Amino acid sequence: MISSQIRSTASIFVCCLGAALFVACSGEGGANFGNVDAAPAPTAKVSPVKGSWPQFRGPNQDGISSATGFRKEWPAAGPPVQWRTEVGAGYSGISVAGGLVYTMFNRGGSEWLSAFDSTDGSVRWKLKMDSEYKDPFGDGPRSTPVVDGSVIFALGARGKLVAVNAQTGGPVLWSKNLVGDLGGRIPQWGISTAPLVEGDLLLVDVGGPAGRSIVAFDKATGDVVWTAGDDAPGYSTPIPFTAEGVRQVAFLTSTKISGISPKDGKLLWSRPWKTSYDVNAAAPIFIPPNRLFVSSGYDTGSALLEIRRVDEGFQVSEVWRARNLKNKFSSSIRVGDTIYGFDNETFKAIDLATGKDRWRKRGLGHGSLTYADGHLIVLGEKGTLVLVEASPEAYQEKASVDFFDGKCWTVPTLVGDRLYLRDEKQLVSLDLSS
Repeated sequence: MISSQIRSTASIFVCCLGAALFVACSGEGGANFGNVDAAPAPTAKVSPVKGSWPQFRGPNQDGISSATGFRKEWPAAGPPVQWRTEVGAGYSGISVAGGLVYTMFNRGGSEWLSAFDSTDGSVRWKLKMDSEYKDPFGDGPRSTPVVDGSVIFALGARGKLVAVNAQTGGPVLWSKNLVGDLGGRIPQWGISTAPLVEGDLLLVDVGGPAGRSIVAFDKATGDVVWTAGDDAPGYSTPIPFTAEGVRQVAFLTSTKISGISPKDGKLLWSRPWKTSYDVNAAAPIFIPPNRLFVSSGYDTGSALLEIRRVDEGFQVSEVWRARNLKNKFSSSIRVGDTIYGFDNETFKAIDLATGKDRWRKRGLGHGSLTYADGHLIVLGEKGTLVLVEASPEAYQEKASVDFFDGKCWTVPTLVGDRLYLRDEKQLVSLDLSS
C-alpha cells in the first residue's frame, strides 16, 4: 500500500463483522492478561433490557432483530439517549444478554473486554485481554464477543481467545493464544472474525498452516477437538446452516469459501473467492433451502451460490454473479426477495433472484445496518443515524439525525426498544420505546 490512493482505500477496512481490518502487530503483550476489574451492581433506574443479541449480527447471525413496535417517528434531535459511557478505540460489535451489554476496546495501553449494565451504562466488569492493538488506520479490537449461556467468548486483535463468566468476568475459564498455541496467522488488518458456538464446540478461523486453518475447540475446556484446512485467515465470521439435510458451516477465508462439517471438520465443498489483499470480510448469508449470498470489495462483487447433493458429495454452482454490490466490510441483510447492503460507499437494494439493482442511495459512506419490523436502521460511517423503510421499490427515509462526530464502523444492535451504538470513543443506549 504505497500510493495515497491505496492508503485511502485501505483505511476503510476496519470493522468486519463485527470485524475490522488493519495492519497487525506481532508479539504477546498483556502481562496482566486475565486481571478483572469489577464494579458493584448499580441501583436500577429503569428495567433491564428484555431479549438478547448474543453474537455478531444477532441471534441468527443475519442482522435481523425480532423487535417490534419500537418508535419509528423520531424528534429532530433523534431518539432520547438512555445513557452514554466512554469506551475507547475499536470496532468490536455490541452483544447483549442477561441485562448486560458487552464490547471490546483499547484504553490505557491495553485491550479490554467489558460488560456494562443495560439500565444505566455503568461498568460491571472489565477484563484485560492483551496490550493495545494500534494501527495507522485505526486502533483497537475488531471481533465481537459471543455470549453462550453463562459464558462469554472473546477474541482479541492479536489472537488472544478467552472464555470467562459472562456475569462476573472472572475467573478465566480457559484461554488460548491462536498464534503461539496453534500457529495462527494474523491478517494484515488484525484478527476480525468472531468465534462461532456450534453445539458443544467453538469454531474459529485461526488461519494456521498444515491443517490448522479452522479449529474446533471444546467450548467447556478449550481442548482442540478437530482442525481442518490450510488457507490463511479471512476477516469474515463463519455462519452455520443446514442444506440438503446436512449441517455445515460456511467459512470465508482468505482465498475461498468452504462448507465444513462441524461434527468432524470434514470438507464438504469449496469454491475459490479471491479479493485483493485477501479482504474477504462480510459475512455470507444463507438463503434457504440451499443457497448462499457472498460478497466482497475491490471490484470483486457478489454471487448467489447454490449447494446441491451429488452422490456422496456436494456440487456448488453460481446462480448469478455481479459487481454492483461490493461489500467491502459491512455485511448485507436479506429481507424477502431483496438484499440490502453497501456497494462500497453506496447504500443499495438489489434483487435476490437476479442480482440487479433496485435502488441506490449515496451519502452514508461505508455504513452498517440492522433490520427490524419492516425497517432498516443504518449507521453511516460519519455518525449519521437513519431509519429507512425496507422497501424494494425505492429508498424511503423515515428519520435521520447526525448522532456521532467520530468514525462509526460498528453494526447497530437492537434489543427490544433499546438501540445500542458506538463510535471510537463512546457507547450509547437509545430509547426507542413508543
